[in-house]
Amino acid sequence: QVQLVESGGELVQPGGSLRLSCAASRMTFEHYDMSWYRQAPGKERELVAAISAIKGITNYKDSVKGRFTISRDNAKNTLYLQMNTLQPEDTAVYYCNARLEFPQVQYWGQGTQVTVSS
Repeated sequence: QVQLVESGGELVQPGGSLRLSCAASRMTFEHYDMSWYRQAPGKERELVAAISAIKGITNYKDSVKGRFTISRDNAKNTLYLQMNTLQPEDTAVYYCNARLEFPQVQYWGQGTQVTVSS
């Protein structure tokens, strides 16, 4: 079964930085569009950043542009999210997502908690 395992979430002070990782296994990683979602308490899960399989094209939620960077290392089957200048409103569980268009399937990791607080 496809497995996605996030890591790197922790408590950090406002203005600090974290790097999240998503390790993929039992899948042809380079074929998948990858993305990071997050869900804060009482809020809907939202797309934070995405990177395409074909050309590595990225896009971001407006509120994280200039602060977050999504990247992938296909040789290591790993997705990353570099998060800088973190704010309390970034506090959420962050989830790794992998998806194909043909066939249309997607997979989720278990999530990693990011808490931004003084």
